[in-house]
Amino acid sequence: MSPNHLSPPPLRMSFIIWGLAAAFYLFGFFQRVTPGVLTEELSTTFDLSRAALGNLSAFYFYFYAAMQIPVGLLVDRIGPRKILTAGCILGGVGALMFGFAPTLGWAAVGRGLVGGSVAVAWVSMLMLVAQWFSPARFASMSGVSLAVGTMGAVLAGVPLRALSDLFGWRMVMGASGIIAVVLGLLIWIYVRDMPSQRGYKNHVAKRPAHEVTLPLLTALGHTLRFPAVWLIFWIPSGVCGAILTFTGLWGVPYLTTWHGLSVKEASLIITGMLIAFAAGSLFFGALSDKLKQRKLPYFLGAIFSISGFIVLGIQPELPIALVSVLLWATAFGGGSMVLSFGYVKESVPHHLGATAVGIVNLGVMVGPLVQQPVLGAILDHYAAAENITGAYSKAGMTLCMLVLAVWVGTSIVSLMLSRETHAKPRFA
Repeated sequence: MSPNHLSPPPLRMSFIIWGLAAAFYLFGFFQRVTPGVLTEELSTTFDLSRAALGNLSAFYFYFYAAMQIPVGLLVDRIGPRKILTAGCILGGVGALMFGFAPTLGWAAVGRGLVGGSVAVAWVSMLMLVAQWFSPARFASMSGVSLAVGTMGAVLAGVPLRALSDLFGWRMVMGASGIIAVVLGLLIWIYVRDMPSQRGYKNHVAKRPAHEVTLPLLTALGHTLRFPAVWLIFWIPSGVCGAILTFTGLWGVPYLTTWHGLSVKEASLIITGMLIAFAAGSLFFGALSDKLKQRKLPYFLGAIFSISGFIVLGIQPELPIALVSVLLWATAFGGGSMVLSFGYVKESVPHHLGATAVGIVNLGVMVGPLVQQPVLGAILDHYAAAENITGAYSKAGMTLCMLVLAVWVGTSIVSLMLSRETHAKPRFA
């Protein structure tokens, strides 16, 4: 049967293939934010200062960020299936290494291996979405994908706290590593890069041979020639990065310091932020596809994202109920970062799409990669100046909120300078 007479893949098959990739993305999000719940355990086990804890947490982001451009280039070259399989297995090994690390050095290596491995999940998953679903669903499915991934962060909240109290944090990390290895085997068995490999019609035309064999550095150079890539790269570093920094490490200490909450009570509010972030990704993804615009919905989300940090930086002593609402609204707006990927994919030629997505996903990681240790250094400085031991400075926490607000402000400027695509590829 000729390709023109083939039918598109059934939605059930498309969702299963996407779901396996999404499960690995969920694993990555779970690993990303675990230090925020395990601050006391990690600090005690490895005798860490606040800055050192921030650096250990950021090891994930160092390697995640470093892998984004290579991953985009490799996915464009060899497809997502092989990349996802290798990522799952290596990520599982890294989680086991982190969970049973005898020293801080081994813990850092394990966390770095996890970060570098799960770096393949998002780009690969979006390329599967592009191949296995209609183009009209891309932003919506991107939102669903981000929402599913964020559930991994939710699992790293109260559920992780409860499991760690019951079995110990090391056993929980080890179990997550075994699950990742099994998932890698399932991906290898079932996932295919495009529908035609299972006898169905592709949603996207097969790329010409000269594009597939384009040298990696040449493809990177071609991608970086587009100003939109640079502008869109920076937007999620604040809109999303500040949320990841706050929920992933410093949110619980902020709430326990300013409002006297227990770690479990603070974790519930942080979990609410992650759920709001997931809801925002669904909302802004669907809104963008409906309006056939990327820039306006993204701007609305960015305003939500910056507002909470500004208000809490200026008025930190608000009632906890209002603080919770502000944090949830901030996280909801942060979910608009999901528009970055459709936005940049439409701003470059199709054969450079995964590379552009990888570059923008690097932007997502630039935020927490820099913000987590910087905020840790600020807190150490204020603790030393105020002669505080075993607690956090209120003044230091307030400055941290304002630092995050300023960073989001630079993202809004970058968004304003970008060019609307109207949800259509700008290049044939």
